Amino acid sequence: DAALHKAGITPLVGFDAAHITDPDLVITTGAHGGFDNVEVVSARAKKIPVMTQGEAVGKYMDGSILGTNWLGISVTGTHGKTTTTAMLATILTESKLDPSYIIGTGDVGSLPAPGHFGKGRHFVVEADEYVTEPRYDKTIKFLWQHPDMAIVTNIEYDHPDVYQTIDDVRAAFTAFVQQTKLLIACGDDPEVRGVLKQYKGKVITYGFGAHNDYVLHKVNISGEQMFFWVEHGGVSLGEFVLKVVGEHNALNALGATVGAIEVGVPIQQIKEGLLAFRGSKRRLEFMGELVSGAKVYDDYAHHPTEIKKTLAALRKQYPKKKIVCIFQPHTYSRTKLMFTEFTKAFDNLDELFVIITDIYASLREQPDKTVSADHLAGEIKLQGRDVHYLPQLSDVVQYINTKNYGSDTVLVTMGAGDVYTIHDSLSFRAE
Repeated sequence: DAALHKAGITPLVGFDAAHITDPDLVITTGAHGGFDNVEVVSARAKKIPVMTQGEAVGKYMDGSILGTNWLGISVTGTHGKTTTTAMLATILTESKLDPSYIIGTGDVGSLPAPGHFGKGRHFVVEADEYVTEPRYDKTIKFLWQHPDMAIVTNIEYDHPDVYQTIDDVRAAFTAFVQQTKLLIACGDDPEVRGVLKQYKGKVITYGFGAHNDYVLHKVNISGEQMFFWVEHGGVSLGEFVLKVVGEHNALNALGATVGAIEVGVPIQQIKEGLLAFRGSKRRLEFMGELVSGAKVYDDYAHHPTEIKKTLAALRKQYPKKKIVCIFQPHTYSRTKLMFTEFTKAFDNLDELFVIITDIYASLREQPDKTVSADHLAGEIKLQGRDVHYLPQLSDVVQYINTKNYGSDTVLVTMGAGDVYTIHDSLSFRAE
């Protein structure tokens, strides 16, 4: 909403055939009925072109819509693609290259908007591994893109409503990388390495392992900043500084760094661009301090691996504070098929208290009575974790207000649903 308002765009709230007058193009997604949406049906009846968001991004990239001859850069991966895309877009913007970009978040603090049509030659796009339209077009969204360069952060099993096994996920990424001329990939990830074996183009790897072309080491956190060092071919590229924390973000930054190097951005400008990056909305975003003193963060984590990495980053940043994690499971299908992984996602962290809310159901699936948040909370408790089941978000707000958490506590809301809305009901200190 904020991005639209800032751009001077007034949305027509709700869906109505009368909204479709004489546009040149209608772009739809699978989130609100897809091709069955009343506005899409109306547009087709009037012979107005209709595209899905995934197809439109691909056609913007290859010049089919605007005729622009961009250097296309796609950033994909099960985790980290939004942050890596935002980091690379920030580096190019800070380097006065005025790139175009499409980033899958509501706000990027270091950029004027999460999307931009620039005058430069670079087009940086987040590439999604979900389907184009859940009912009518099962094409994986990133297959519409044919970039000059692609960055792959990692590959892991997710979206169980689309992929039956990790083999299916791997096959999708394998198909995608064949559509690019240069592949920048995290060489630490075993599934990524498997895909690399099938790729015949130019490959540049990055990661913590010494076998990578760009090696990350000595990651340190001091207050709100993180410092890390990079080597390439045995030569040090020096110290890099980020205003976001977590080793996963150091990896994201290195992926963006390699991408920037490949398009000719000097190292010093890359460092300045990364220092300007202030995070993306809902990616370990600092929300402020409660009147009672507790710090509050928000994160989009909805996969067991993401939960672990986010909590590990918070623990490293706040080694002596108690962490209260409010987790809202996202979709019945993911919760059911990754149930065991979710029960273990909160392990190995001292001074952690977990609150589980009811599952946030996606519009693209039906409720499943064979899985529940209550059951998940019970199984997490059996793992020895201090956990509390609070079904409604209003219950969570009441609980937090009652506990009156002080400065010795960090609260973090997690999930891809609407768990972040509880912040509106909490009392924060004035800035």
